[in-house]
Amino acid sequence: MNKKFRIGGIIAALIVSAVILTSPSNPPPIPEPILDNAKNQFIEILAINLEKPWSIDFADDRIFISEKGGTIRVIDSEKLLDEPLVTLRTADVFDGGLLGIALHPNFVENNFLYAYYTYTEDGELWNKVIQIKESNNKIINATTILDKIPGSSFSNGGIIKFGPDSKLYIGTGSVSDFSHESQNLESLEGKILRLNDDGSIPDDNPFEDSPVYSYGHRNPKGMAWDMTETFYVTELGPSKNDEINIIIPGKNYGWPNVQCYSNNVEFENPVKCFDPSLEPGGIIFYSGDKLSLENYMILASQKASNLYKVELDENGMNLDGSILSGVGRIRDVAQGPDGYLYVITSNTDGKGFPSNDDDKLLRIMK
Repeated sequence: MNKKFRIGGIIAALIVSAVILTSPSNPPPIPEPILDNAKNQFIEILAINLEKPWSIDFADDRIFISEKGGTIRVIDSEKLLDEPLVTLRTADVFDGGLLGIALHPNFVENNFLYAYYTYTEDGELWNKVIQIKESNNKIINATTILDKIPGSSFSNGGIIKFGPDSKLYIGTGSVSDFSHESQNLESLEGKILRLNDDGSIPDDNPFEDSPVYSYGHRNPKGMAWDMTETFYVTELGPSKNDEINIIIPGKNYGWPNVQCYSNNVEFENPVKCFDPSLEPGGIIFYSGDKLSLENYMILASQKASNLYKVELDENGMNLDGSILSGVGRIRDVAQGPDGYLYVITSNTDGKGFPSNDDDKLLRIMK
């Protein structure tokens, strides 16, 4: 990968694409992008043949990508390095493995990187969060900061992000659709957790001596804060009823007692419910000056195979068109230090139809 590849004429790019109604067990065929540099010079392929990539983060001219098999790949000065930064021993389950990664807000000085992954111990599935110290694309040390998060073959959550308050937020999954542990404040299952960067519990968490920030979640997959620091999370439903929630400390989001909307004041309603499902993934609020997307939420969709822009106003939240389609499942989106959008496809995750160079990291420049 010593040079950039350009991709043009992506089928239906920059137009609204229909939400696909088929079930996860019968995924639709994915249209192949048409390569034609004469037509489109604003989407670049920065890496190919990634294996089940899940999340992206940045440090200056380096891009870090997690792969579910347990590797963290590094793109340095637009070149994918041959050797992974780290290889973890992860569980080989459908919704597990190495999932979210997040760089410390002060990464330039402390070189701390955080990772969430699924593992097996004595025949049981668990998740943990580790803090990795790296130097010159090599691992120096790794420390577990949170362990024994209940694991599952199908719903591990896995998203981790540092918030505007420099605290680490962690989305965990409910281990089954029959479990009620999402409602149990003593369990780490089905929660949004909040920690200090060393794994200790912040004094201002809503529940004393507890990492729990909110509860009643099923399977969180994306996190973002808008310009007012309002906190949003995307969440997968069991087969439909995907949600986007505004997270308020100490609140109960209902799973498994309710899906989407309820008249019960005990539960917080989502700001958006998707039925049929579109499998929302990563989200951001665009804040750069390179694209005409200021203050839009940008939403990655796997089942609907689109990168959407989402409009929020006094009437709620609505999909306002597609920025990118025709590349198959899109798992994560991020804004790079250069102000452009970066996405990873997710066609090798078992639900898609990968081409011989999937999966890819793309940069959207217009």
